[in-house]
Amino acid sequence: LVTAVTGACLIPKGHPVRASIEILRREPTFMVDKDIIHERGRSLEDDYFRKKDRELVEKLQRAAAAETARADISKATGLSDPAIADELLALGFTGETVALLPIVPIVQVAWAEGGVSTAERDLIVKFARTRGIAEGSAADTQLSAWMSARPSEEVFARAGRLIRAMLDSGGAAGLSADDLVAYCENIASASGGVFGIGKISGEERALLSKLVSDLKGRQS
Repeated sequence: LVTAVTGACLIPKGHPVRASIEILRREPTFMVDKDIIHERGRSLEDDYFRKKDRELVEKLQRAAAAETARADISKATGLSDPAIADELLALGFTGETVALLPIVPIVQVAWAEGGVSTAERDLIVKFARTRGIAEGSAADTQLSAWMSARPSEEVFARAGRLIRAMLDSGGAAGLSADDLVAYCENIASASGGVFGIGKISGEERALLSKLVSDLKGRQS
């Protein structure tokens, strides 16, 4: 703004809008009408502050949306630490999909040999249904995507610690680390051996060992 008393410009020095206003003010009076200069300067300042107002509103809206998302994550997981909620959000989870968190290691085992078999897919979906993930829900859609395209390594790498925190908080609805490990072993056995039953590959054994450490580390 330009103050009514002093004519001082409130736009920060060095800003392009302020530079434009100062150029207009330096125009010789015999070349440019003073009223035109004043109106043009006021229009530039109005545009500048309207833009700043929009940016502030958008910033506040983003902050409010992030706070709502954190609250949804905390409610769904029983985790009150905002840093953990932010980490889950950064991994792509929402209040509607964070129920998938305990299923991440099961999906990881299914991908151990490069793809998810039909038998593994059926077991994963069966487990998801026992966890309250309804067909057609946002979580179910995300799970289907994970079984079609391997989740990022970052999701797998960070899931174990987050699942342990969820188990410790009691937010996993009766699920234990032992339950998860057992189901991971079932997935690993689903596509091996005779008629696809009973054989666990070396890759799967190595991954299972790591998952046991990740999921049960605090309990040892």
